[in-house]
Amino acid sequence: MIDVLPGGLTARHLVEGDHPRVLAVLDTWWGGLKGPAGALERSLLLPRLYFQHFTTTSFVAEGDEGKVAAFLVGFLSQTEPDAAYVHFVGVDPQLHGQGVGRALYRAFFALARSHGRRYVHCITSPQNTASQAFHARLGFTVSTMKPDYDGPGLDRVAFTIDLDAHPVHLASE
Repeated sequence: MIDVLPGGLTARHLVEGDHPRVLAVLDTWWGGLKGPAGALERSLLLPRLYFQHFTTTSFVAEGDEGKVAAFLVGFLSQTEPDAAYVHFVGVDPQLHGQGVGRALYRAFFALARSHGRRYVHCITSPQNTASQAFHARLGFTVSTMKPDYDGPGLDRVAFTIDLDAHPVHLASE
């Protein structure tokens, strides 16, 4: 499934039982971004339904004793037959820069391509500059800020990658 992960990490598809485990790491991993309102926002963006209905298109990476090291929640668009969407991604900050996030995205890109998808879309908050830089390094193009994208006061920056234009991102390094 994902064969290029730092030592000791393994990956698999998400299951429903991962829901509380993933929610438990959000506040720590995001370093309190946007305070209590940000914590609530992040938890509301990951309802249990993603862990029930998008398991075959989502991944979790685990370390020693099954500790969550990273996750990617994604799905194939029902509306756009050539598109897939990465809904939420997190990597333990202690693992940043080690290729874990890139490995999860590559696995998702390969899965999307295997289902005939050409484009992958995703979003992040304007405050999450690390996420914006990461997506740019992967080859995503960035939109201007989209006001109220996820509701009043919940602005977002949107990204798209054309997998046909970036085939290198499908292969391992």
